[in-house]
Amino acid sequence: MSEPSAFGLTPIGHIASPFKQKFAIPRQPALANARGSVRLTPPFNDANCLRDIETYSHLWLLFLFHENLDQGWTPTVRAPRLGGNSRIGVFASRSTFRPNGIGMSVVKNLGAEQLQGRWQLNVGGIDLLDGTPVIDIKPYLPYSDNVTDAEAHLLDEHPLPAREVHFTKQATAQLNTQPHSDLQALIIQCLSQDPRPAYRQSQDNDPKTYQVIFYDRDIQWVVQNGKVLVTSLEQVS
Repeated sequence: MSEPSAFGLTPIGHIASPFKQKFAIPRQPALANARGSVRLTPPFNDANCLRDIETYSHLWLLFLFHENLDQGWTPTVRAPRLGGNSRIGVFASRSTFRPNGIGMSVVKNLGAEQLQGRWQLNVGGIDLLDGTPVIDIKPYLPYSDNVTDAEAHLLDEHPLPAREVHFTKQATAQLNTQPHSDLQALIIQCLSQDPRPAYRQSQDNDPKTYQVIFYDRDIQWVVQNGKVLVTSLEQVS
């Protein structure tokens, strides 16, 4: 039986997220308490599509790695968690460069609401870029999805970085005058995972100043004495 060469996928909505660029997004969901929403588009912008969704505490989001789709894929990839040096099979990874560019994330269900005639589903623990197309939402089922004896031996020898995060006096003052109540926690959770390129993560004193945008703030930071130091948070014009 021959298989069709292509299938049509229609996004049901798009993610609104504090992450405005790919750099420093947590590599998996629930590694930071980032909140966002799935903003549904017609004809999926219908209350009936969300009926009884409040009965589930967590949900699966299936989405497209839309910024990578035109870059293709290869049978093997360099996994950041493994230091970026060795290559593993694309199907043994969660690389964003995949044959069909589909990703999945488990997120916390924070409830649906209607704003200006448009339904959105609020979610927590996201690892998704702002504007990401969502292609499906499915309930997370603890009795079947939670595999208590699951193993991932390849990652056992490569734990996630856990660097201390500190703020300069300037950055602290800027934190106190910005409107996002969760921004400080988000910065700490994301930067403690050391999002620098794998080849630089071994450097405890890095001369480079890094930048990342969360919400409408351009966060600048360095690594000194093995710790992340946030130096400023400038409003993005």
